[in-house]
Amino acid sequence: MKAVVLLEDSREAGVSQEELREHWDALKEIPGLEISYVNGSVYPDPETVSSLIGDADAAFGIWIGPDIINEDIISRHPALRYIGMLGHGYEMFEQSVADRHHLTLTNTIYGSATIAEYGFALLMEVCHHVNEHSRHIHSTDWTDPANKELFCHTLSPQIELYGKTMGIVGLGNIGLHMARIARGFGMNVIGWSRHKKSGSAYDGITQTDTLDQLLAKSDVVSLHVPHTPETTGLINADTLRKMKKTAILINTARGALIDEAALADALRRGEIYAAGLDVLTEEPPLHGSPLIDAPRCVITGHIAWLTRESRLRAVDMAVDQYKSYLAGNPVSVIHGSVLDMII
Repeated sequence: MKAVVLLEDSREAGVSQEELREHWDALKEIPGLEISYVNGSVYPDPETVSSLIGDADAAFGIWIGPDIINEDIISRHPALRYIGMLGHGYEMFEQSVADRHHLTLTNTIYGSATIAEYGFALLMEVCHHVNEHSRHIHSTDWTDPANKELFCHTLSPQIELYGKTMGIVGLGNIGLHMARIARGFGMNVIGWSRHKKSGSAYDGITQTDTLDQLLAKSDVVSLHVPHTPETTGLINADTLRKMKKTAILINTARGALIDEAALADALRRGEIYAAGLDVLTEEPPLHGSPLIDAPRCVITGHIAWLTRESRLRAVDMAVDQYKSYLAGNPVSVIHGSVLDMII
């Protein structure tokens, strides 16, 4: 058996190629497995991916989406039976292609806590603007008596979360972590998913019957669903009007969940208070985005997942998942047309 591992560049997360290889080397515990390591970008183009796969039985670190999982690419690799991705999300693809080639596709739910923490970091920035206040302290000449009155004053409104309602759209792993953090802040937590969830993990979350109910009741709305045809533009002019004028929208999922023009208009008109976003519809926004100039809109560059711990955890999970697959017990298998599993 042959496996090819795409070693992504994780230097931003403080992880060296050598460290990545040390964790991937756990694959060597699998008898008869020949491993090839390839340095590459996080999202290589389809032709590059095809050249990397070669005659491998398994490939790791490859983004799963329609550009890769299609008849043209997959038919070139008759030995390929397994692709292990190092991410939560994936783009929808033709499941029939995977079925026809007996191909198993898996993802890694490595960063539920990491991404939820970042969602709260965005929320904290909206509520308190700590960086802005810190820069003010550093840049002011406090030896000048004339500046004395500038101390102990805010540059922006301070918003307390205690007792307010956090509305979580999508009660998967990340949504559940977001709920736990919110409860720690003393917030009331409500949630909505395509189907109501059951089990002790959802204790303390009041599940609404509809998305509209959640939007109307929430002081903070946090999105944790994937981008699919059904969720494209989930937040739009109509749904934004159903939110409180004081509401804060948080998105660490996918940019296309939001109609960006509608959100920019809602922020300018004061239909909702603010937004904290780690994702945009086009990344990077080569053609611009109406949200760049929108008021009270914090935007970062899709970095919620990028911690040292999450990068190494993803590798360890991918290795364990492949071992489970070889043992006849595949886990974290994804499907191109299944929506219920993810929202």
